[in-house]
Amino acid sequence: MGKSYLIVPDGGVTTPKGFKAGGLHCGLKKTERHDLGAIVSEVPASAAAVYTTNLFQAAPLQVTRESLAEEGLLTAVLVNSGNANACTGAQGEADAYAMRAQIAEALGVAKHQVAVASTGVIGEPLKMDRVSAGIERLPERLKGDAAGSDDFCQAILTTDLVKKTACVRVVVDGKEVTIAGAAKGSGMIHPNMATMLGFVTTDAAIGAAALQTLLRDITNLTFNMITVDGDTSTNDMLVAMANGLAGNAELTPAHPDWSAFAEGLRYVCEELAKAIARDGEGATKLIETTVSGAASDADAQAIAKTIIGSSLVKSAAFGADANWGRIIAAAGRAGVPLNVNTVDVRLGDILVLEQSRPIAFDEDAALVYLKGDTVAIRVDLHMGSGKALAWGCDLTYDYVRINAAYRT
Repeated sequence: MGKSYLIVPDGGVTTPKGFKAGGLHCGLKKTERHDLGAIVSEVPASAAAVYTTNLFQAAPLQVTRESLAEEGLLTAVLVNSGNANACTGAQGEADAYAMRAQIAEALGVAKHQVAVASTGVIGEPLKMDRVSAGIERLPERLKGDAAGSDDFCQAILTTDLVKKTACVRVVVDGKEVTIAGAAKGSGMIHPNMATMLGFVTTDAAIGAAALQTLLRDITNLTFNMITVDGDTSTNDMLVAMANGLAGNAELTPAHPDWSAFAEGLRYVCEELAKAIARDGEGATKLIETTVSGAASDADAQAIAKTIIGSSLVKSAAFGADANWGRIIAAAGRAGVPLNVNTVDVRLGDILVLEQSRPIAFDEDAALVYLKGDTVAIRVDLHMGSGKALAWGCDLTYDYVRINAAYRT
């Protein structure tokens, strides 16, 4: 069975009908890279979001929650990088509300139709004079083309080395529907009910409630299945906007093209999630772990994410060391039952453990494989039909170097 979506290689958050985006440098970052950006829909869009479960939540999350609670609609998302506006007390909350109010006035929209997101250093007050001056200039920087998408993507980066985008088209009611996304994330990556910062735009017609349910389900299979360093941010947020300009009948689970739309949205989220894992701070390779044969999907997810998050597994991948003992040890501490006598482990296609017994394998071939930029770890428990995918990256010397001097 073929895919129900068509990949748009050069697409971005402005590719769906009716969306503009942009970014600029307002002075929060020491470099001249953009640090303030926005996505704007020409009509109010159905909206959904998921957020970090870290108990220390940044002020913008509170503002965005309040906006969505009003009508479930968004017209704009305002984002700054370089400062997380987290653990900044009453002043931080006031600053987040001020950002929302100012961009709403500049765009001529209701305040509750604006979401706010921030990323960067925790515990430092925003330089609101710079932010405010940037917001004044931002509307004129909004574009409905690739340049607008690129400027926005740059505006949300912190230690990221690359911009992260994905875009697909699906057919709904015979009409072309576009789904696109942008994300940032490189360190402090271990999402729990959300992602780092992620933004999805689509011109599909879909209600806020249906979009919320679908977004949460897909997040659990994509963004929640990546890790870089085991740390869950105070600012994690994923926001989706659907403005309906494609002209399809409203999507619901009963719609005949629901599965096609869901598959397209999952692809976008999965590509963004993998891009974040691949761009982990200091990383040299993407690690993909597949667990099959588990008693349930939930068990498989727990094992896959434990393996991908193991510092020893990550270090072995960096050193191109076929140390399967670290993989089996991680699987055994995942907190779910498994049969310790029936586990197979493969590195790519190289079988290194069969029925929990070591077997001879070509160490030289394994070395060559592990030196590649993508490493696939495949674990079969032979217990049931549960399966899961998880993504991460290797742990390198540069990770410590980057994070030892993050504030300086």
